Amino acid sequence: MSYPRRIASRIPLTVAASLPRHRHSEYLTFLKTIDREVPKRLNVHLVLDNYATHNHPQVKAWLERHPRFHLHFTPTSSSWLNVVEIFFSRLTEKALRRGIFHSVPDLIRAIEGYLAAHNADPNPFVWTATTDQILEKVRRGRVTLNTITN
Repeated sequence: MSYPRRIASRIPLTVAASLPRHRHSEYLTFLKTIDREVPKRLNVHLVLDNYATHNHPQVKAWLERHPRFHLHFTPTSSSWLNVVEIFFSRLTEKALRRGIFHSVPDLIRAIEGYLAAHNADPNPFVWTATTDQILEKVRRGRVTLNTITN
């Protein structure tokens, strides 16, 4: 199997939603928002963790009716493979850390302000790890895990 030496993720538009819960119904609402916001001529690739909401039967049924959506699931305990984690890190560093939020709406406004600034001048995330570096990190993780569990 051939692996790319460099992976670039271009995020020209960040679509976000602040919802009070994280059930399949909220996830479907979010998918519908993405469907409205992203031009119909484009395919949508989503990198997801293995949260049960992402595999709910109603979600699967919706996705079957929307073939331009392609889901890619990261392996369990591999958040470093998910580019959105980099985005969340930047959001936290630039908009949330050391912030004072007196209410949830204040927090949402800070997040939405960051997203608006990001969307006004988006830059792609470039992941430059080589296959060898990734496999070595996995090997080290397994060694550590085996010493902890044995």
